[in-house]
Amino acid sequence: MSGTDYHQIRTTEATAPAGCPVDHHFSPLNDDFVLDPYPISSRMREETPIAYAEEMGFVVVSRMADITEVFLNPEVYSSENVQDPVWPLCDEAAAVLANPSFNPVAVMSNRQEPDHGRIRQFTKKGFTNRRNQVLEPYIRRRTEELVEQMIAGGSPADFIASVALPLPGEVVFRFMGFPEEDYPKLKAWCGERLAFSWGHPSPEQQVEIAEKMVAYWEYVQAFTRAKQEAPADDFASELLADHAEHPDLLSYREVESILYGLSFAGHEPVTLLLGNALSNLLSRREDWHALCADPGLIPNALEEVIRFDSPQTGWRRITTQDTTLGGIDLPAGTQVFLNLGAANRDPDEFPDPEVFDIGREKARNHISFGKGNHYCLGVRFAKFEARVVLDVLTQRLPELQLAGGHDFETFPNISFRGPTRLDVAW
Repeated sequence: MSGTDYHQIRTTEATAPAGCPVDHHFSPLNDDFVLDPYPISSRMREETPIAYAEEMGFVVVSRMADITEVFLNPEVYSSENVQDPVWPLCDEAAAVLANPSFNPVAVMSNRQEPDHGRIRQFTKKGFTNRRNQVLEPYIRRRTEELVEQMIAGGSPADFIASVALPLPGEVVFRFMGFPEEDYPKLKAWCGERLAFSWGHPSPEQQVEIAEKMVAYWEYVQAFTRAKQEAPADDFASELLADHAEHPDLLSYREVESILYGLSFAGHEPVTLLLGNALSNLLSRREDWHALCADPGLIPNALEEVIRFDSPQTGWRRITTQDTTLGGIDLPAGTQVFLNLGAANRDPDEFPDPEVFDIGREKARNHISFGKGNHYCLGVRFAKFEARVVLDVLTQRLPELQLAGGHDFETFPNISFRGPTRLDVAW
């Protein structure tokens, strides 16, 4: 597969760089890490800030300064592996993805310069204040509808199934211009991408996910063809107009691939952010009451949620050349795991980092969404959506509280974290 393929499959076994400490047991999929990654992450940051995780085949980087150095040096630390399966796929799943009709290309998070910058100049135009303003009435109306449906269903209710899961998908599909009647099908097709790229699915699950990915890609291709004939005020139409005006700078296949990629990236992390926000805020009643009394506190409270209990706790890079990081020599081709959760509680960056403080100064200095040229395009959009949801909830349900304890289950994977279910009562 070429360096521009959307998903690349690793076939070679990794080895520890010479002189790098080796951790024979760590994996983000271990039960104790899935349950609560932060004590383990903090210990690694303090004791072995750069270590080779034997089970993963990755060098784990845990200090804020080192992770920042990686993000700010994309020519040395490539992002081309961020969408790839962490572990090799079974032959059957690989065969499904070898279908000639499945041919998306890397475009954003997994595309290197200079192509990344060339494509980003077009995609960033979709994530503007104007687009937020266009979507805000829909986001607010849909949030209010989902909250009212949750209330009508009776207390207690699962907030994830009621609000946090459906809303972000519907918003990003509307943003791109997908027909509303297709939302359930689209959600089903791209809902397991998290397991494919960042989890460790069984061979049977790999095949099922791969088949859905192919079906979804074929849908995106048909949708893009139709959108050419009927443009509207949506992201897909903007990209097609840019392609028509600058075909040498934005190819048609790249337009299709942007729509394919953003349909996952635009909603799953927001679902997790909403779940983490309620889990942390409702378990601290004084904080919840403060937001109900003063919605102006919501933006900084969300930044603290993202720092303290991020929806994105890990990310990846691969070295393009021999380099040295934190005194450790890394040869070209080294897979690097960035332990964002550890960095977000780095005491060199945040005073009293284990304290959750909605009034924290510089809470937004977290590194959950990257840094540098690959800084997440959709951050502002995601925070805007979460602010609307919290605004609606604090005003409509100020008496909202967690039901059934504060523990929750999360889907085991190396990059994203948030509750799969969160029971609330009122």
